[in-house]
Amino acid sequence: MISEHSPFNIEHSAAMSYERKLKDLHIELPLPPQPLATYVPAVLAGNLLFLSGVLPMRDGQLALSGKLGRDLTVEQGMEAARLALLNALAIAKQALGTLDRITRVVKVVGHVASAEGFVQQPQVLNGASDLLVEIFGEDGRHARVAVGAAELPRGAPVEIEVIFSVS
Repeated sequence: MISEHSPFNIEHSAAMSYERKLKDLHIELPLPPQPLATYVPAVLAGNLLFLSGVLPMRDGQLALSGKLGRDLTVEQGMEAARLALLNALAIAKQALGTLDRITRVVKVVGHVASAEGFVQQPQVLNGASDLLVEIFGEDGRHARVAVGAAELPRGAPVEIEVIFSVS
């Protein structure tokens, strides 16, 4: 049995406006990026919103490119993950009308373009995970996968997928 204080509890814990929280943090979401191929950016299935892979785009262009451990530092990778997450939130807002429908961040999958021997994928993905917790509090804590990839679309350093529980 999972207690109400367990980190595995998936119930929404507070009536917080995440839209207001973004304003309080002085975070402005970008325009949602357009799909790069034949897929949709988000699919709502029951009370889950599944996002397709999201790249670190800024103004329709890839903001950073290259591989971690060769072309980019962990800090630059963290910034790429943060930017990809902001794009993911923009997609979620477009799909839901408001981020306030999100009740929990369920899972994040992060792919990190990695040079041979680079093993700090989890630290890179913290750029996205830390921001989710900053915005959503305890409801932003999530299950996560952080994997290295030989190549990502357009030479991106990071690609993230997110699953949200929604009302």
